[in-house]
Amino acid sequence: MPASIFSRSRMIPIFLLFNLFYSEFGFLQLGSTLGINYGQVANNLPPPEQVVTLLNSLSITKTRIYDTNPQVLTAFANSGIDLVVTVPNEVVPQVTDPQQALQWVMTNIKPYFPATRISGIAVGNEVFTSDDTALASNLVPAMHSLHAALVQLGLDSYVHISTANSLGVLQNSYPPSFGSFRPELANLLLPFLQFLAETNSPFWINAYPYFAYKGDPDGVPLDYVLLNPNQGMVDPYTKLHYDNMLYAQVDAVIFAMSRMGYGGLEVRVSETGWPSKGDPDEIGANVENARAHNRNLLLRQMRNQGTPLRPDRRLEVYLFALFNEDMKPGPTSERNYGLYQPDGTMAYNVGLGKLTSAASVNLISSATRETGKELGSSWKMGRS
Repeated sequence: MPASIFSRSRMIPIFLLFNLFYSEFGFLQLGSTLGINYGQVANNLPPPEQVVTLLNSLSITKTRIYDTNPQVLTAFANSGIDLVVTVPNEVVPQVTDPQQALQWVMTNIKPYFPATRISGIAVGNEVFTSDDTALASNLVPAMHSLHAALVQLGLDSYVHISTANSLGVLQNSYPPSFGSFRPELANLLLPFLQFLAETNSPFWINAYPYFAYKGDPDGVPLDYVLLNPNQGMVDPYTKLHYDNMLYAQVDAVIFAMSRMGYGGLEVRVSETGWPSKGDPDEIGANVENARAHNRNLLLRQMRNQGTPLRPDRRLEVYLFALFNEDMKPGPTSERNYGLYQPDGTMAYNVGLGKLTSAASVNLISSATRETGKELGSSWKMGRS
């Protein structure tokens, strides 16, 4: 078993997961391209100060948390790491009131900024696809109140406001050009998109191709969801070629926004990942697939790739997750998305340490598998 990186007084970046990677452009650092989700639903995680040291050793400069934990906000001060914080779902109704929103920002943002580089506020998580209609109705008013508070405090040009959405907001996602939102959500989504346009904020989407494969392993080619080399698919209407499901899902969201008149908004992936372990019925949840998916995603991020619809705009992605979280409810997979165990050992090695240019070519070519499967409508599925 590898030694824990937390076992020494000074964390040594041995076999850095996100080390320098050689390409035709020279050495690139992951930190400028990929973010990571730092979940804390566990009782055995290292203290935030050690997490900051880990992220800095990996050159990661963008992180998302699911609350406004004061210990985390304090530990991230002067770290150079951009932080997206979250208003929990249960707090959203409270901050619809402008005074409550101002108090929330005064308590959770202002005391830490700018030493802690808070760059975004996620208001709730997957609210539009929850069963709480009152919560969904409160979301946009809460966002307006929080934005007004940022304006009042002179922070609106530094901190954006959005919310992370499940792919369940889509009625259609295949082919991508058929992307459309669920009609029953239109009255909620239209003011949300208007808010994003007015404040120049991104549309956040939680996109998990893993769930498409788990739901239909016979109809969804594994290489397509793992971002391995494969024949891919061509959208019959745009003629754009897609070699992976994640990019197709993102472009489906863009088309859906376009149908509502907001196709110019940026889409960012707030969560994506692959579990390294699952229950017997969780097909595909294993170390081999997790390593392949996350390795391929990192390689693409290092190349600053965009989607076929927006090839010249780098897709911003936050990987889920930094740690395995032992207290998350649900199936075994929910507790096994992390790149690291809580003690600092790697859950698995994605193979990006000490790469040479030759090794980078081998990484891609060795992943090639042949697949003769045709694209089916089940390819549109994702995490909801």
